[in-house]
Amino acid sequence: MKTQLDSALQFHQSALNLQAQRQQMLASNIANADTPNYKARDIDFRSALKGALGERMGPLALASTSSRHLDVAEQMPFGAYVGYRREFQSSVDGNTVNMDVERAAFAENSVHYEASVTFINGLLRSMQTAITGQ
Repeated sequence: MKTQLDSALQFHQSALNLQAQRQQMLASNIANADTPNYKARDIDFRSALKGALGERMGPLALASTSSRHLDVAEQMPFGAYVGYRREFQSSVDGNTVNMDVERAAFAENSVHYEASVTFINGLLRSMQTAITGQ
């Protein structure tokens, strides 16, 4: 029963984790809007979710030659899908953050995150109803 529950929630769990990491990245872009030479970053959501669900081969792991090397996958599990945003308009200080784009992406990601949480809650509520037989 546990494995069926896990498999039913795997997609939503992966999507929620990815959305949370993307939200942090977008917040970092907004916070660094005035930092010289800061390059705005974002996650390729579709590719990262496919990789997390194992629909295609994931990115290659970094080679480590020492046991003291830090494991990047623990710090940023979707790090291979992170890229820099295309610059829309050049700035004198080299910063590529476009506040309109960042705010729109932040709001859109927030809506997706809330929808995922609502869907998971509904799924768990319906499973609880099925188990209790009400």
